[in-house]
Order: sequence, then structure tokens, then C-alpha cells
Amino acid sequence: RGQWASKTEYILVVAGQVVGLGNVWRFPYLCYKNGGGAFLVPYSFWVAVCGIPLFLLETSLGQFTQEGFITCWRKICPLAQGIGYGQLLFKVYGFVFVIIQAWALFYLVFSFRSELPWVTCNNSWNTANCRSLQAVDSSSVNYITNQTVLPNTSTAATEFLERRVLGLSRGIEELGGVRWELALCLLASWVFCFFSIWKGVKSSGKVSYFTATFPYVMLLILLIRGVTLPGAGVGIYYYLYPDLSGLAKMEVWIEAGSQVLFSFSVGSGVLLVLGSYSPSNNNCYRDCFWLCLLNSSTSFVAGFVVFSVLGFMAEEQGVAVNTVISPGPGLTFIAYPQATAMMPLSQFWTVCFFIMFLLLGVDSHFVDVESFITTVSDMFPKWFHKPMRQEIFVLVVCASAFLVQLLLVTQGGIYIFQFFDYYASTRICGYFFAICECLALGWMFGGDLVNTTIMDMTGNKPSVFFKLCWKYVIPPISLTYFIVYLMDFKNLRIGSYLYPDWTYVLGCIITVSLVLIVPLFALLQVFMTPGTIRERFSILCSPVKD
Repeated sequence: RGQWASKTEYILVVAGQVVGLGNVWRFPYLCYKNGGGAFLVPYSFWVAVCGIPLFLLETSLGQFTQEGFITCWRKICPLAQGIGYGQLLFKVYGFVFVIIQAWALFYLVFSFRSELPWVTCNNSWNTANCRSLQAVDSSSVNYITNQTVLPNTSTAATEFLERRVLGLSRGIEELGGVRWELALCLLASWVFCFFSIWKGVKSSGKVSYFTATFPYVMLLILLIRGVTLPGAGVGIYYYLYPDLSGLAKMEVWIEAGSQVLFSFSVGSGVLLVLGSYSPSNNNCYRDCFWLCLLNSSTSFVAGFVVFSVLGFMAEEQGVAVNTVISPGPGLTFIAYPQATAMMPLSQFWTVCFFIMFLLLGVDSHFVDVESFITTVSDMFPKWFHKPMRQEIFVLVVCASAFLVQLLLVTQGGIYIFQFFDYYASTRICGYFFAICECLALGWMFGGDLVNTTIMDMTGNKPSVFFKLCWKYVIPPISLTYFIVYLMDFKNLRIGSYLYPDWTYVLGCIITVSLVLIVPLFALLQVFMTPGTIRERFSILCSPVKD
């Protein structure tokens, strides 16, 4: 099955997985949206009571069992195998995030032009309502990107994204044709993914030396440039100024929790798979603290990079910072490219940004696919634990995923992406899987036994704080937030576009499929196991003898 060639490779791969797009894309915007510096209070709380304990729980479980996220539960707690199947399905849905790499690669190619195409309105795709970068002012909001423009007009950057990159249709009902240039970018993303993992951890570990470290070089360059720009202080003020009134809103705490689950990659099973390739005596207890610190620190620093540039952009245009801030794709693919276009040597800074953004996505993507491959292979070791068959399986998965995801590069592709991002995201399922893992390991397997196992492997006895979190803190809080999410579950709306009713029904089916697979599989196991009800639960809640 193989192991990491060195401890360095393991650290780099895990770092590349947990430090991803959410650190640069989502965290800075959530800070601004939810009280600036005050958002760090609920975020830090969730890091302490959920992020670090679950990170340790999953990495130690993988290291102890040396299995993927289905077969590990078969050994530790057979009743909880549904968690693994739910996470496997969650991984399949999560493959759609590769489209962000395709967008970033598309922008990177155009960043080498002598004149950046999202600056002017003299391109073939621009409309009569287009306003160039120099003419942008604040007055209204675009229906899908939330980009600030004048009434009945759109910015050059908005039109580049919507008309040149996406060829945006009017809704998910109109998929339209395939954007073949974008399809080539998608193909390049999957080809890179294949060659990153086709040899298992032997290849992915080597690739991580570049993909996990180079984004930090780019981040440092952009940070130095950002904080030296005029107006940077105003942007940083918007980023950090604490609005303590937001702490009284449950929504702020829920979004902080979902950000921790997303950026730490807990609840998805990936950390379990990566830990399973470590030797049984690896000090996962120490690794946990350093990797979690790296992840949170990167998110915090990325906020300075983004908002210092947005402050510069606001000063150049003579508008408030909040008029140039857009959530989701608007922040990355409209606001930031506009800002770098206003700097001297604009092509250089744009290239730096999209190289960093692309590599952050590449790391997370190929590790997600690797965890899927590993988990399926561990279920059928006699068939897949042979080099040639393993490589063929990787090729089949990557090729199949690419063909299916051609839907994402149609004119209505972004609507499909937003659909899966809403109905099959960590924001909903992450809380549920966190509850299930803590119940299975904290109560069925036993929190004391988990601590003993970690001490046997690492020589360090974990603090009793972790056991308290696994058993008494994470389950009730996560259950509360999960219920709140379900109560607020509604049809998806992007700006003024309301998704049709059939998408709400399909979205509910997707979410329910991820949730119900855990209890349904547990019931199936109970019915299939011989003996009395008490004997069945005793067998299914106990680890196998070996």
C-alpha cells in the first residue's frame, strides 16, 4: 500500500490540502462581512474546540488503522461505516470545485497580454453598456457578481468574466454550448491531477514540494506589494475593525464554524487518508498543532493581501472599500484583477496572484481525488493494490470526471457549480459528519481509548481537553448549528436570479443522500448481524480483534 517517502512529504501534502482556496477566497470576506476583527473571536473558538480536536482525531485514526475512510470504520466501529460511505459520496460531489482551477488558468493565460483584457471596453465581447476600469463608479450591484457599477452598465472586468470566460446564460435551464477554451483549461487541470497521483503517495509527495511551497512565495510577494500601496491602510482597517455587535448573531458563529470545517478539511475524511500513509510511530499529536497553526495564520495573512489591494483600489476610484468587495467569484475574478490592473507592472502582479490561486486549488484537488482513490482501493485490495491496476483506475476516475464536468464549462456551468456549492457543501454536511465521528469514536470506541492509542503511537498523552471536546462539546454545538441550517434551507438565489423549483427538490435529495446514508447503513448492519439486539450492538460498536 505504500507510505510517505519522508515526514517532509507528509507535512507538505497535508499543508497543501488544508491551506487552499478558502484561506484566500472565503476567510477575508467572512471577516469583513461578520464584524471584521470581531470575527476572529468565534473563529478562534471553533479552531480550539472543533478544528484542532477533529484534526487530531482524524489523522490519528488513519495512522492507527492504515486504511481509507471506509475500511477504517470497518475495523474500529463497524456500525459507523456509513460515515465513510457518506464521505465518499461527498468527495464525488466535491469534484466540481476543479472548475475554479480552470477559471484561474484561463485568467493566468490572459494575464500575459500587453493590455489586460478586463481593463478596457474595446474588445469583441464587450457591449455598449461597458465601462472601462478608469470610468468605474459606485451606484448599483450586478445580478450575479455583486460588482459595483453604474445603472444599466457593467464594468469591463464583469463583462470579461461573464461574456468572455463563462459566456453566461440566463439560468441553469439554458446550459448552452461548451466553452472549448475553458474545456481545455479543465482538461489541463485533470491531466495535472492524474500525473500528481498516478503513482499514489510516491508521486503526490514529490509534487507537493512545489505546489505546497510556491504559493507562500507568491503570497509573501503580494503581501509586501499590497501593504506598500496608497490606501492599503484603509483596506486593512475595513478588514480588522471589530464590530462587536456581530457576536450576538448566531449566523456569525455558524459561518465561523463552517469556515473552520472547510479550511481545516475536517469531517471530509481526507486527513484520515493522508494519516494512513504515515508510519505507526509518527508524532501526529505534534503535527496537529503546527499544521493547524499554519492554516489559521495563512488565512489571517491572506486577509492583509486581499484588503490592502482593495483599499488601494477604493482610493484610486474615490469610493468606499465596501463598494469594491464581492463575495465568491466576484472577489477573486473581478475585484482583485481590477486592482492589480491599476498598479505599475500590472501583468506581473496579476500573474503572481493567479499562480498562487491556481496552486492553492491544485493541491486541494489532487489530494481529494487521491483520498477517493485510496478509499476505493482499500475496499478491494486484491484488485487495486497492484501498480498497473492502480494507475488504470486513476486514469478511469480522472477521465470520467472530466467528461462529466464538461457540463461545468457550458454557458450555464456556473449555475451548476453554485448549485453543488450550496447543497453539497461543508457548510451543511461538515457539521453532520463531525457529529457522527465524535459519537463513534468518543462514545462507541471510547474517548479514553482514543487517547491511549495516540499515546501508544506518539509517546505523548493528549490533554483531557480533547476528550471533552469529542464527547461533550462538538456534538451538541454542531447538532444545533446543523438544525439551524436545515431550518433555513431554501431555494437557491444568486443576486436577482432565483433557481427553478426542480433544483430545490434535487438539492434536497443530494443533501439528504449525504445525511441519511449514515443511519441507513447502520440499520442495515444491525439487521444483517446475527444475535440479540444487545449482542448485535456490542459487536458492531467494538473494534475487530486484530
